[in-house]
Amino acid sequence: MPTRQVDTNIVSFRVRKDPLARKYRKHLAGYALAVSFQTLAELYEWADSSGWSAARRAVLDAYLQSVTVYHSDDDLCRRWAEVRAARRTQPIATDDAWIAATALANGVELVTHNPADFAAIPGLTVITEAP
Repeated sequence: MPTRQVDTNIVSFRVRKDPLARKYRKHLAGYALAVSFQTLAELYEWADSSGWSAARRAVLDAYLQSVTVYHSDDDLCRRWAEVRAARRTQPIATDDAWIAATALANGVELVTHNPADFAAIPGLTVITEAP
């Protein structure tokens, strides 16, 4: 089964039961899903800073058990540097660079609702429903 990487906002839509989650179902059906270690960290920060209940954390944990988490290695660090260099005239946030580099290093498409964050990154395929 092919894999697609989901950005933090896509996971957020699903966990919060946001109506936008429905718009992305067609892009996720039939794919194994993955997240970057950066998305994992952002999700944990979101739960901690928002004071989530144990029940709400359990929903997030269940979702995370259903996806692959891509962790950092030397190749990913090189890809991150390439992404940052490619976007030197249009700076990219550190966290978004990690997410983009993760997709590139693993040869997968990135599903996001923030396509502008990932514009002009050579080789990165972005899938979005954002206007």
